[in-house]
Amino acid sequence: MSSDTKWIVGTVVGSMIASTLAILAVVVALFAGVRADLRGVRVEIRALDARLRAVEVSFGKVAGRLETLERAVIPPAAPAG
Repeated sequence: MSSDTKWIVGTVVGSMIASTLAILAVVVALFAGVRADLRGVRVEIRALDARLRAVEVSFGKVAGRLETLERAVIPPAAPAG
């Protein structure tokens, strides 16, 4: 193998290694960004869960009050038969 051939092969292999490393760096950076986004989504879901729980408790209170009003206002049904 001549020195020119060795130089060309070395240059091509070096370029391939550099390109591979650059692609890996981009993939790692994108993966880190996705992980950060997922952490943010988890925090938002926890906040939403807490708010939904508060709404559920409030609706339970309203349902209890409605039952009380219905018993006070609506007369009991006549027995069948």
